[in-house]
Amino acid sequence: MHITGNPASVVDEGAFTVSRTIRINAPVEKVWRTVTDPEQIARWFGRPELDGHGQGASGTISWPDRDPIPLRVERFDEPRVVAYRWNNDDALGSAPESLDDACSTVFTFTLEPIGGGTQLTVVETGFDRTSDASSNMASHSHGWTIELDKLAALVEQSA
Repeated sequence: MHITGNPASVVDEGAFTVSRTIRINAPVEKVWRTVTDPEQIARWFGRPELDGHGQGASGTISWPDRDPIPLRVERFDEPRVVAYRWNNDDALGSAPESLDDACSTVFTFTLEPIGGGTQLTVVETGFDRTSDASSNMASHSHGWTIELDKLAALVEQSA
């Protein structure tokens, strides 16, 4: 796996964001499938279950060790930008059953072709609406570093 760009996620305390940019040695179309197809997402992140495809699709994302988290596709501009809104307030404990726009965050994947591969940027916003912004940003910064490394390894391994 060859990752260039930010070696780890970056927290911007003033903007209440977490971001990371990496280069993946695979075409945009392949990376796009890996960040939008529920079966592919489940191979590197969590298991999404959505009621449709594209903007407005909603459902949950789950992991073996936690309750399902409400999830909605906020933006879907194939094959360049996809954004997901999720209830993700680590300090609240158990996940609520419905999506709460007032205290949720949005993570956006932007894909750009670059030198035979793809530059992938994730930006998660909205931490100012969570109960403990600093703690949540630190947790998600660590998470995006791990998860994007897994995504890059998966895509490049089958490239």
